[in-house]
Amino acid sequence: MRLGGAECFVLRWPEPNDFNHDRMTLLVRVDTAEGISGWGEAIAMWPEALRATETIIRDGLLPVLAERDLGDVEGCWQAMKNHCWWYGEGGIASMAISALDMALWDIKAKDAGKPLVELFGAHHQSLPVCASLHVNQATIEDSVREIAGHIAGGFRSTKLGLGKRGLSKAGRDPDYDVALVAALREAIGPEAGIMVDAGNGTKWDLDTAIRTVKRMEESGIAWIEEPFLPSRVADHVALKAAISTPVAVGEREFTVAGYQRWLDTGAADVLGLDPARIEGVTGFRKAAAVIEAAGKTVNAHAWSTAVLTGASLHLSLASKAAELFELKPLVGPMQFELIDEPFWHENGLISAPSRPGHGAEPRADVLAKYRVN
Repeated sequence: MRLGGAECFVLRWPEPNDFNHDRMTLLVRVDTAEGISGWGEAIAMWPEALRATETIIRDGLLPVLAERDLGDVEGCWQAMKNHCWWYGEGGIASMAISALDMALWDIKAKDAGKPLVELFGAHHQSLPVCASLHVNQATIEDSVREIAGHIAGGFRSTKLGLGKRGLSKAGRDPDYDVALVAALREAIGPEAGIMVDAGNGTKWDLDTAIRTVKRMEESGIAWIEEPFLPSRVADHVALKAAISTPVAVGEREFTVAGYQRWLDTGAADVLGLDPARIEGVTGFRKAAAVIEAAGKTVNAHAWSTAVLTGASLHLSLASKAAELFELKPLVGPMQFELIDEPFWHENGLISAPSRPGHGAEPRADVLAKYRVN
């Protein structure tokens, strides 16, 4: 298969799962000369980063692909990495590679007439769903009421994003955070999982993190995610040694080498992988193999458009180390408008759609509605 053309779409939309703040991303459509199109995503987020990503795709990577057989996806992936060797060990180049690699795998699966997961082999027929949301209600009572409603609606667990934009004090007051988790556990009972994502807006020192997580352990949290900036490796190691709760990291990694470094520290139990960031479907699979070999847990990041959700779902079902799948619980345009058949759960479980590719074919009218480039 040969390259016929490609087009980038920079999108901006109000995200109800983020208190209706605007979010941005880049989608790319790759067309083959044989008439098959595939879709990928680069979650560069900020306007200047999205412009840079588009430039690398258009001026750097598409000329590389024009010289290759697109059916050899791993060969294309390696050629793109080779092209970016001077500036591409992570960062914008990795996101640009991610978008194109994702689109090429979509094409390959469509050409085979199969769902993407069938190219790799499914380790799971379905996965339990986790309601992944930012805590931004004004009071603990309001937050608990909202989250308990999602659990009652079928979600098997929830991940609480602290320190986000909105009305909540979550992530800014450890006592509040502990009280929130305790109240939620009382409301939803002992079975549903609670994960806590400290996030970039939560500024804990090591002692505060240890004390806070130990207090949350009384409510049975499943893991503590991104408790510090990724550069604070020693603090992650010290926290891991002081608590019994698994530690989740990796949301801001870009390469297999980055995940291997985390595994080498001994501080990571759950590794977050984003195929719109870590060099696409190929990068995800290579990182997941390393994580699986270490006996750790793979957790896909799917907090953007349905294109990323589709790729993440197929990759999670293909990974024996995946244990759940995160969904944004509130209906938003990039999940429920963008494609005709949105990804959703049935009785708390999610399976791959039977349609070929990763299953997310954006609507032209929705792209036009939210496009900014």
